[in-house]
Amino acid sequence: MLISAILRRKGSTVATVRPQATVTELLSILSDHNIGAAVVSEDGMAILGIASERDVVRRLHQRGPVVLTEPVSSIMTTPVRTCEPDADAGDLRQIMTDHRIRHVPVVTDGRLAGIVSIGDVVKSAIEDLEAEKAYLVDYLHG
Repeated sequence: MLISAILRRKGSTVATVRPQATVTELLSILSDHNIGAAVVSEDGMAILGIASERDVVRRLHQRGPVVLTEPVSSIMTTPVRTCEPDADAGDLRQIMTDHRIRHVPVVTDGRLAGIVSIGDVVKSAIEDLEAEKAYLVDYLHG
């Protein structure tokens, strides 16, 4: 399955946060959208970084509660691994697993076009397996 198929199913909306927003503002975005990461961007198209719950927790542990008033740019992860819509979901799942990445922005012509999570790519693998199983059952009972 291609990443574009996943985006067609889930949509291409991406939560973004400006690099100068506070970490508290980031947490509000994550909570409001019930998501684990937001793309850091000035314009919603160019990717400067990605900020996740994990980034917040690590910086809270390192620097204490003062981090909540600091800019998102101080905790964001860079560089950001991205993929294109024509990427294979199975290949991306392996990359995400190998590098312990939970969110990958999707880019088209260098512009943000969507985001996929490890849950999205695992769900696509399960759907592929279920479709293959149904085909084989039909073939055997044909």
